[in-house]
Amino acid sequence: MKPLAHLLLLSTLSAPAFAADVSIDGAYARAIPPGQPNSAAFMQITNNGTAAVTLTGAKTSVASVAELHNHIQDEGVMRMRRVDGIELPAGETVSLQPGGLHVMLIGLEKNLAEGDSVDLTLEFSDGSEEALQMPVQPVMPMGHQMHKSAN
Repeated sequence: MKPLAHLLLLSTLSAPAFAADVSIDGAYARAIPPGQPNSAAFMQITNNGTAAVTLTGAKTSVASVAELHNHIQDEGVMRMRRVDGIELPAGETVSLQPGGLHVMLIGLEKNLAEGDSVDLTLEFSDGSEEALQMPVQPVMPMGHQMHKSAN
């Protein structure tokens, strides 16, 4: 087998048999005051496929760790908790938004100021990934967020 043909065969074998059929809209990272160690990323994820898929993780170059989180009511107090995955039912859109599901950016390597851009790669249960470049924007009170689409 010729070297190029061999490489093509290997790349085909190492790729997932199918990739998540998702689209990402309105992705942005929260601007934070200088010195803050953490931020968050928000977006709408639509599963355009015929089978459910799970968002299982994320990674970025701007933070030590990117984790999936949710806000839950705990004895009358809203608390943020890490979650192992975010289910994306077939044909539905799931919102990652302030006060709900989101991607937490922990241990920031740099300040995130309005107008900056942040890389984020989303990881899915089928082994596929979706790389994003997101603007950094201030977060308004829940339900009042104005943001531009990024992808």
